[in-house]
Amino acid sequence: MLDVVNIHKAFFPGTINEKVALAGVDLHLDEGDFCTVIGSNGAGKSTLLNTISGRYRPDGGAVKIDGQRVDRLPDYKVARHVARVFQDPMAGTAAHMTIEENLALALGRGTTRGLGPGITQAKRSFFRERLAVLEQGLEDRLTTKVGLLSGGQRQALSLVMATFSNPKMLLLDEHTAALDPQRAELITRLTRELVAEKGLTTLMVTHNMGQALRLGNKLIMMHEGRIILELGGEDKAAASVEDLMAEFDKIKGVQLSDRTLLA
Repeated sequence: MLDVVNIHKAFFPGTINEKVALAGVDLHLDEGDFCTVIGSNGAGKSTLLNTISGRYRPDGGAVKIDGQRVDRLPDYKVARHVARVFQDPMAGTAAHMTIEENLALALGRGTTRGLGPGITQAKRSFFRERLAVLEQGLEDRLTTKVGLLSGGQRQALSLVMATFSNPKMLLLDEHTAALDPQRAELITRLTRELVAEKGLTTLMVTHNMGQALRLGNKLIMMHEGRIILELGGEDKAAASVEDLMAEFDKIKGVQLSDRTLLA
């Protein structure tokens, strides 16, 4: 389904400020795989997501989705197949628009729009149904401006919007990091439920090792632009946070920060 083949990406190449972000990354995900991504700061995690989504063009290598190369396509074309939720709750929604207007835009993603009504009663009923599972009361606030919502509510809305169009891939870039623990746990639960319900192929970056072990069926660890560890199946299920830290220290001799110990 997803094939990342020998991807290289450097910033400011050929200068004293050159920074190699990805150094020959290879990754394969089958349809329905849920892979969590961990690693030290600057390991290349977000750059990997940016390359898959089309935001960055790789210097070398290829990105394929369902066998089709997408690494040379503009990001708006890649967005027809790849949805993304960012760390910043403000990034995935339009603050000046209402909840139902945001949802209508997400629902029409990747489709040809006509001149008919953008929001029908049938769509409103559908929106209420999808929002009710969030348990945030948003189904009764369809005409509320999104800018008036809390960070947790906006992130929950972003997650629903990202999965509306049943994308081929869902990219989650530390999407719970900016939330308080209670809201983060809610978004984590919603993530698990939505991904399972729709069978979405998902790549999720997180600094939380406990979260990385609890979610998904695969895990990769990155360091200095490379994947240094891959776990799946029984190996992932049996692993602990301490195991991951010991493995990282053994491979690279670098001690991870205490932040990664959050469970």
